[in-house]
Amino acid sequence: MVRELIHDPILLARVSTPAAAEDLPVAQDLLDTLLAHRETCVGMAANMIGVTKRIVVFDNEGSCQVLFNPEILKTWEPYETEESCLSLLGGPRKCRRYRKIKVRYQNSAFQTRIQTFSGFPAQILQHEIDHCNGVLI
Repeated sequence: MVRELIHDPILLARVSTPAAAEDLPVAQDLLDTLLAHRETCVGMAANMIGVTKRIVVFDNEGSCQVLFNPEILKTWEPYETEESCLSLLGGPRKCRRYRKIKVRYQNSAFQTRIQTFSGFPAQILQHEIDHCNGVLI
């Protein structure tokens, strides 16, 4: 189900709690909402639809990927960039990102995985994991 987007920076700044199997419907709603905004959005965190759980969905080079409880383990090659956010009003904001990141997460079967992402998928993931941590650009 496509959910309404949250724009309140106070709610968006809340740190998300760990996701569990009972949150699978939230992940589906998050995916549906991302697909509904696909022309202007490449990733979303659950708090963007009002659910403070550590769930992110993002466009991983043309295929949507869902991560539960993601955390960045390692970063390489910092750079400065500008990003926008569907939940935040106003134009792009400056931020620091890393060209390559190693992430531990759980898949939809709640099996732990570790994967390295680089380029634009890494940038998207950093933005969404920041959301989970209550960090806004």
